[in-house]
Amino acid sequence: MPEPLILVHGGAGSVPTESRQRHADGCALAASVGGEVLDSGGTAVEAVCAAVESLENNPIYNSGKGCALTCNGGVSLDSSVMCGKTNRAGGVACLGAFRNPVRVAQCLLEEETILLVGIEAERWAEAQGFERLQEDELIVPSAVKAWKHVVQEGGSSNWAGGTVGAVARDAHGDLAAATSTGGTMGKLPGRVGDSPLIGVGTYADELCAVSATGTGEAFMRAVFAARVADRIRRGEEPAGAIQNVLNRIERELGGAGGAISIPVEGDYAAIKSTTTMSHGWWSPGDSGGDC
Repeated sequence: MPEPLILVHGGAGSVPTESRQRHADGCALAASVGGEVLDSGGTAVEAVCAAVESLENNPIYNSGKGCALTCNGGVSLDSSVMCGKTNRAGGVACLGAFRNPVRVAQCLLEEETILLVGIEAERWAEAQGFERLQEDELIVPSAVKAWKHVVQEGGSSNWAGGTVGAVARDAHGDLAAATSTGGTMGKLPGRVGDSPLIGVGTYADELCAVSATGTGEAFMRAVFAARVADRIRRGEEPAGAIQNVLNRIERELGGAGGAISIPVEGDYAAIKSTTTMSHGWWSPGDSGGDC
C-alpha cells in the first residue's frame, strides 16, 4: 500500500522575495496539520480540509482571513472539496464572511447538491451551524492596500497571496482534493472563478487528486483539473500532465498558474508557469515547504 502523503499550495503568482519564506512556512505548517490527520489514521478528505483550514486562517494567503476583495471592497469566497473514493463533491461560491469556507464545502459531500452560490449558500451554511462573521473580521490591512492599488490606482490584479489548496493520499490509498480562494482582487460581485468548480480547480478520483491555482477564466475554459486527470489516466506522470495543460493554457488562452497532484502510487507533482507557487508537503519520512 502506498504511504500516506499530503501536498498543499499557497497560490501561483509572483510573491515578493521578502515574503517567500513566510509563504513557504505557512504551507509547511498546513501540510503538517494535514499530516497529523493522516498519521492518526484519518481519511484523505479529513486531511485536505484540515490543511486548507490552516491556510484559510493564515492572512498571508488569499482565502478566508486576508482574502482578496471585490471591486466594492466586499468579501466573496469560493471553495470546493472532492473525495476520490466516492466521487462525491461539494462547493460554495460567492459566499460571504464565513471563517472557513472549505468546511462548508465539506458538509456538502453528504448532500446530493454539489454547488451552492451566494445568499442561499450563506443561509445553508448558517443552517448547518456555521457562524456568519462581520466582513471586517476577515479583511486585513495588506488586502486593503492591494485593493486600493488595483481599484483606485489601476494596478495589476495579480494577488500574490494566492488561492490555496491541498491534495492527499491516505493509508488506504484513497485520494482527495480541496481548494479555496477569495478570488481576483477587485473582481465583480458575483464573479465565480475556477476554485469551487469540480473538474476545473479541484478534482479527485481513484487514480489522482488535483488542486489548481491561476488565471481563473482561462482555467475554466480549459477545464483544467479534469484535463490533467485524463492525461494521468492515459499513463502520463502527474508532473508532465500538469505541464502539458499549463502549456496549452498559456499558448491558447493567455493564462498562467500552477497545480499540485498526488497519484494513487508514486510521488507528488507541484508545477507552475508563474514566478512562484508556494507549497508544502508531508509524508511519514519527509516534510517541508518551498516557494
